[in-house]
Amino acid sequence: PRPPIPSHRGARKVFGLSAEIAQGVSALAQQQGVTTFMLLLAAFDVLLHRYTGQETIVVGSPVAGRGRAETENLIGFFVNTLVLRADVHAERSFLDLLASVRESCLGAYAHADLPFERLVQKLAPERDLSRSPIFQVMFAHQNAPQEASTGSGRRGVSVEASTAKFDLLLTTHEGKNRLGGSIEYALDLFEASTVDRLIAHFQILLAGIVAAPDAPVSALP
Repeated sequence: PRPPIPSHRGARKVFGLSAEIAQGVSALAQQQGVTTFMLLLAAFDVLLHRYTGQETIVVGSPVAGRGRAETENLIGFFVNTLVLRADVHAERSFLDLLASVRESCLGAYAHADLPFERLVQKLAPERDLSRSPIFQVMFAHQNAPQEASTGSGRRGVSVEASTAKFDLLLTTHEGKNRLGGSIEYALDLFEASTVDRLIAHFQILLAGIVAAPDAPVSALP
């Protein structure tokens, strides 16, 4: 049960995808004229639909906030949050869903400068201390090359997550012919074994999408 006020205690599970799935995702994205982010988001939407039974899936996603020339070379934190909605129906083909996710993303990018706080203010949802407004699940994709060390010679350090900002945060990253990721999750809501199954189901789902992208959402494994 969701507590009245979240403790924000969290944990993180790291996973990798097989080279076959990674190459398949990349090839399918290229074939359909979408980014890897869009394809993985559409797959995540399907996963959430299959888990929840909901047809309207709303996921938050961070955007760099450096679309203006004035901020390109500035040091600072410009990240904004986009809200990406998908209508996922069981009889709809994945390719049809992917096309609509692409349009949703492009529409959101066109308004990327609208502060998330202003959006919440305008939509004025019924506020509930037990959950964040508008969305409770976030997806982030890293496609910048990850260097093994910094210019000073210091190596990066992986810090274990002990907090959770949302119910679930899926972060994926891509390199040359490889895809990996992690899920940060709220300990108030999920057990570690549940998240292990979620990750396994996501991998199976991606393999099914690569094998039969024109299949209906309900037929994907």
